[in-house]
Amino acid sequence: MLGWGVVTACTLLVHSYASLMVTRALVGACEAFIQGAVFYLSFWYTYKELATRGAIFWSTSALAGAFNGLIAYAVQKNLANVNGWHPWRWLFLIEGVVPIGWAFVVWIFLPATPEKTKLYFNEEEKAIIIKRSRQAFNTGESKIMPKLILRVILDPKFWLMAVVQSANLFCLTSLSNFLPAILRSFGWSIVKSQLMTVIVYACAFVNILLSARISDKLQTRGPIIMVNTMIGAVGYILLLTLKGAPGRFAGACIVAMGMYPNVVIVLTWTATINVGYTYRASAAALINSIGQAVAIGSNEVYNDPPYYKKGHGAALGMAAAGTVFCGLLLLLLRYENAQKRKEQSSEKAAEMRNVSIDEIGNKHPDYFFTY
Repeated sequence: MLGWGVVTACTLLVHSYASLMVTRALVGACEAFIQGAVFYLSFWYTYKELATRGAIFWSTSALAGAFNGLIAYAVQKNLANVNGWHPWRWLFLIEGVVPIGWAFVVWIFLPATPEKTKLYFNEEEKAIIIKRSRQAFNTGESKIMPKLILRVILDPKFWLMAVVQSANLFCLTSLSNFLPAILRSFGWSIVKSQLMTVIVYACAFVNILLSARISDKLQTRGPIIMVNTMIGAVGYILLLTLKGAPGRFAGACIVAMGMYPNVVIVLTWTATINVGYTYRASAAALINSIGQAVAIGSNEVYNDPPYYKKGHGAALGMAAAGTVFCGLLLLLLRYENAQKRKEQSSEKAAEMRNVSIDEIGNKHPDYFFTY
C-alpha cells in the first residue's frame, strides 16, 4: 500500500511515455499484493463467513470506482490549472497521498496472524480468535512447502477454477474499455461523464455484498457465480444488439452488477477448496496471475469503436465459457465428496488421518468441498 501510494503520487512528475510506462508497471507490481486480501482474511474467519468478509473488502473496489468519478468531477471543477497543473496531476497526487497515510495505520494496527494479535483483545478473546482460525484449517506455524506447489498445478480443479476466474477478469477489464465511449455518446461534458460513472459502480457495489451474503447464507459458491455470469451475459447481449446510448449504458450497469461479485466469490471458493497453507497460498496466487494475464486480451479485442462488436462478442464468449467450466467444477467437487464418503472407513483413509492437512490438503478424508 505504501509503495503503491508513493508510485502513484510520483506519476504526476512524469514527462515522457517511457517514464509513464515505468510508473504504471510499478503500480501493477504493488497492486499484486492486494490480491492476497482474501487469503489473509482466511486466517481470521471460518469458511462459512469468508465470502461476506471478502466482499466487504472487495466492494471497496467498486466504491473506489464510484468515488473516483466524484473526485474527478470535483478536481475538474475546482483544481483545473491550479498551480499550473492539469487536473490529471492533481488526481494522481490525491490518489497517492491517501494510501500513503493509511499504510501507516495498517502497519500499526493490523496484525499478520491471529497468533500475533496484541492490541484490542484480552487473552480470552485471543484464544477464541485462534480457535476460530483452527476451524479454518490454519495451524499458526505453517510455511510454504515448494514441493507441494506442483500438486496444485496438477489438480484439475485448479485449472477449472483458473478458467472461471480468467473469464471473470476478462469481462471485468472490458468495462473500462467501452464505458467511456458510451458516456461520450450521450454528448455530456467530461465533468458530467465522470459523475455518471458512479451509477455503474454503485450497481456493482450493491450486488457484491448481496451475492456474498447469499453465498454464505446458503453455503454455496458455484451456483451464485453461474447466475451472476449469466446476468453479465445479458448485459453483453444488450451491448451487442442496442445502439442507443441509454440502452448501452444499462448494459454496462448489468455487466458491472454481474461480473464484479464473481471475482471475490471465486477467490473465496479457491481458499476453501485448497486447504493447507501452501495449497491455499499458491492456488490463490497462480489463479489470479493466470486471470490477470488473460484479462490483458480484453484490451486487445476492444479495438472497433464505437460499438465494439468484436470486443463484446469475445466477452460474451468468455462469460459462456466461465459458466460451463464453473458447472464442470461443481460436478467434479460433488463427485470427489461422494468418493470420500464411500472411503470413510477404509484403511487408506485411516492412514491419511495421520498426515497433517498442511501436507495432504484437500485430499484429507475428513475434509469435504463446498460447492
